[in-house]
Amino acid sequence: MINRLRRVEGQVRGVEKMIEDDRYCVDLLIQLSAIQAALRKIGYSVLERHTKSCVAKAIEEGHGDEQINELLNVLKHFQ
Repeated sequence: MINRLRRVEGQVRGVEKMIEDDRYCVDLLIQLSAIQAALRKIGYSVLERHTKSCVAKAIEEGHGDEQINELLNVLKHFQ
């Protein structure tokens, strides 16, 4: 996950350079879209890890309702 974040960081720096160089707007938009997709993928990885560990553990311990509600609220941010 750290490597993915570093890759995104590099992409953001690349976009910054593109803006400084007054590059074509469509090229910028394509790069911004790629950054958004990469961040979504990282977010889904974190979400998957949380679901498989924290939420599953809470369910096993008999108090999963709170974790499930928290998860559902977080999912609203991924739309």
